[in-house]
Amino acid sequence: MRILVIEDDLHLADNLRNALEKERYSVDLCHDGEAGLFHITEYPLDMAVVDLGLPKIDGIELINKARAQGITIPILILTARDRWQDKVEGLDAGADDYLTKPFHVEELIARCNALIRRSAGKANPEMTAGPIKIHTRSQQVWVDDKELSLTAYEYKVLEYLMVNPQKVISKSELTEHIYDQDFDLDSNVIEVFVLRLRKKLDPEGVLNPVETLRGRGYRLKSQW
Repeated sequence: MRILVIEDDLHLADNLRNALEKERYSVDLCHDGEAGLFHITEYPLDMAVVDLGLPKIDGIELINKARAQGITIPILILTARDRWQDKVEGLDAGADDYLTKPFHVEELIARCNALIRRSAGKANPEMTAGPIKIHTRSQQVWVDDKELSLTAYEYKVLEYLMVNPQKVISKSELTEHIYDQDFDLDSNVIEVFVLRLRKKLDPEGVLNPVETLRGRGYRLKSQW
């Protein structure tokens, strides 16, 4: 999953990136509202974290303009303002949730997880597809109640497929959502991750959990 953090405090932005990357998110950073607005409207994202007190374009204006352009990803606002009116203004602009500074990073991560699940219609952190079960908070994976050990990117591929059931996901879309923005989008590394993931989910080759649709991409098996 790919998150955009728009925060002009460079130290805080770096801390948030490090914390989110430890949770296996891919993270893009912008440090002013103008760059943030361009990024949120031009790049594929799963969520944005937006500070309200941004230079060039403030967070409220940024959210208003993004929503006016049809951007529907979840947005969490950060604010150092403790007036309830500021929080209401942010939510009315189109934000989905807010945190008041200072905050615990663990709470921000939990809210990000919840917003992404909710946007995919998954209120529960535990998701299942046939014999496969994942817990998005602990990032554990089971098949027939046997826990598997996946690499970070194998897990990211599986989680993205689980969050988007029935959808055909192209190789480029997978790459864009699990890697940072400067990754080589022409790389065939996704094919390697999918192959390894299949072997771990289905070592006997009987389930075919990840289907390949030639020329289109991948899809989690629709019928079990």
